[in-house]
Amino acid sequence: MRARWMAGLALLALPGAAGARAPAPTPAPTVEQVVVVMRHGVRPPTKDPAMPAGFASQAWPAWPVAPGWLTPHGARAVGLLGTADARLFKAQGLLPARGCPAPGRLVVVADSDQRTIATAQAWTRTLAPGCAVKADHLAQDVEDPRFNAIAHGLAPFDPAAVDAGVAQAVGPGGLAARDAQMQPLTARLNAILCGAAKTGCGVNHKPTSIAPATPGQKPKLAGTLDRASTAAQILLLEYAEGKPMHDVGWGRASAADVTALSQFHALEFALLARPRAVAAPGFAGLAPIVRQGLTGPARITMIAGHDTNVANLAGLIDAHWQVPGFAADDPAPGGAFIIERLRGTGGRPLVRVRYRAQTLDAIRTLAPRAPVSVPVPLPACALPGQPMVCPLDKFLALLG
Repeated sequence: MRARWMAGLALLALPGAAGARAPAPTPAPTVEQVVVVMRHGVRPPTKDPAMPAGFASQAWPAWPVAPGWLTPHGARAVGLLGTADARLFKAQGLLPARGCPAPGRLVVVADSDQRTIATAQAWTRTLAPGCAVKADHLAQDVEDPRFNAIAHGLAPFDPAAVDAGVAQAVGPGGLAARDAQMQPLTARLNAILCGAAKTGCGVNHKPTSIAPATPGQKPKLAGTLDRASTAAQILLLEYAEGKPMHDVGWGRASAADVTALSQFHALEFALLARPRAVAAPGFAGLAPIVRQGLTGPARITMIAGHDTNVANLAGLIDAHWQVPGFAADDPAPGGAFIIERLRGTGGRPLVRVRYRAQTLDAIRTLAPRAPVSVPVPLPACALPGQPMVCPLDKFLALLG
């Protein structure tokens, strides 16, 4: 009996025998390098007062830092991202398990605004604690052409093509149709901004318009959608900062309102930052940094920039995402594209992209849980049957 049982086991072990062990799964691609294109953390409005008179019926809440600066709360939230990113990068072998990365293996580039410099510092302090990581940035408030490439002529800029791309993004019916589409949200935003005031308040003093592009100058949004995007972003930042709810929209805005109204911010980028004719020249100053980060000696490259930079890159690679608390495609404070260079089968270099961000409530409460990581399809260059993976050369070509 035992002999027959052993013989049966031997038969099952033969190639092709019924019940033979399935082939070993294809090993996961090795992550060789990453580039992080990140929006700065939570800041106050960039102006004081936050908006001109006539848009809100009451004074805007105070902030603990100068207009546009990263707040201490925002720095702590970014620090949590650095901790989470470090955990993953160590597991991928991009950071040493102990000690500091070797010189040249971690590259950090920041725009020259205080909020971007401070974001880079907050992230590196927790990504590589105790390590002397110096960010590449100009002196504070000295304009960096890499982050304002169109104005500095770093790439060809065709105003006619830009205007045509924007018109296509606006869609049938033009801006009047967009205003009508957003009217229910506009009414809700006005109720928050105005409270009991019935006249002389709100964002829809003028219909939406777009000033056309000119040489060296992007098209500019004005009117209802412009003011609504600004006001909605201010309310979101108030909530993300952890302000008491009586200070978020003067106590008239709920968390659900903040999330719904962020559609205005996402729409502004869909119209003016994502069309390829403006996205390619807009990202031209940062594209070489991304290329170098995916082909040079660094294992990790981080760019601390702005929501516009994230939206430009999203337009170039046709990326879409959503994180709880934000509208679809709205760049979150501290949110980033994580671009991974992979070694595929046979050593072929591939690229995979994900969008990494904290939920809005996690930013507000400084919850130390893992951030959301959204895999991003790459329809413009994906391999057949593999929508999330793109050959490196084709990905780099998308950058323009």
